[in-house]
Amino acid sequence: MDAGPSTFISSGFKAAPDRVDREGFAVLGVIGAGARLERGTTPTRSFIPTFVRTTSLTALLGGYQFFFDWGVIGLFVGPEGSFESVMGVAGFGPVETRIGARMQAEIWARPSEETLATATVVLGSARWDAYARISAGYRLFGAYLGPEAAAYADRTGYGKWSAGLHATDFSFGDFNFRLSGGCSYESATKRFGPYMSVASWVSL
Repeated sequence: MDAGPSTFISSGFKAAPDRVDREGFAVLGVIGAGARLERGTTPTRSFIPTFVRTTSLTALLGGYQFFFDWGVIGLFVGPEGSFESVMGVAGFGPVETRIGARMQAEIWARPSEETLATATVVLGSARWDAYARISAGYRLFGAYLGPEAAAYADRTGYGKWSAGLHATDFSFGDFNFRLSGGCSYESATKRFGPYMSVASWVSL
């Protein structure tokens, strides 16, 4: 879950013929939905709320994970579908359905036993969008703590940038978590605001 001026929630899985923590082929599946406020302009060029854009996304990707002494590189590609609608003063508009391709690349590096660095890039043609996130952390109190930065843009001209701190890979029972928060900026509202992100995963 990524919550702030805009919100997006997703769920998914990673599966492999053997184990996902070993080199080889793997499959990623994801489904998610979100909403964001978008604004128009008046004749005086002041910004006013005009509508809320809701988006649903689903994708199924296949690829390969390369394991090295220092970390892992994963490359995945596959189809994606986007379902989008706009709600304004007249109610919901028609749902637009788009089909395209999605590419995801990720790096999980451990420069030392106590450090972790990650980079993720996602490109999609269904909405012509792009997402990137980088982070670094040092192992303290049972988690990797450090800075992170992310950016997102799509075909509508919407852009979002964020920077903050994260705590990655702390556990509670069988579940692992990542918590992060900081400051974000959205081009649609032209305002800075706080954001919070929560991720959880479990190995089966």
